[in-house]
Amino acid sequence: MAIEGKQLTGAESLQKTRTFGKVRCHNPSCMERIVPEKGANHAKCPTCGMEFRIFWVNPKLPRIRGPVWDVNKRIAQERFEQVQKAKEKGGK
Repeated sequence: MAIEGKQLTGAESLQKTRTFGKVRCHNPSCMERIVPEKGANHAKCPTCGMEFRIFWVNPKLPRIRGPVWDVNKRIAQERFEQVQKAKEKGGK
């Protein structure tokens, strides 16, 4: 409940920060907001490159169903190889 007439309630102030039509990347080191195309089944994070399967609760509200495993596995393997090469150079 608002204390004074001009102040917003807690729910009203949170409503202003909500983002509809966006999902957040599930990569813990990224957490970027992704805007999938309306009705799209997949969305790719522009920052880290991970790809996710999308389902639509309603035409304006997307949710992540899960990762696209073959794409994310390839990204993880490439990153692992980079780390291994850096360790080899640093160890010699």
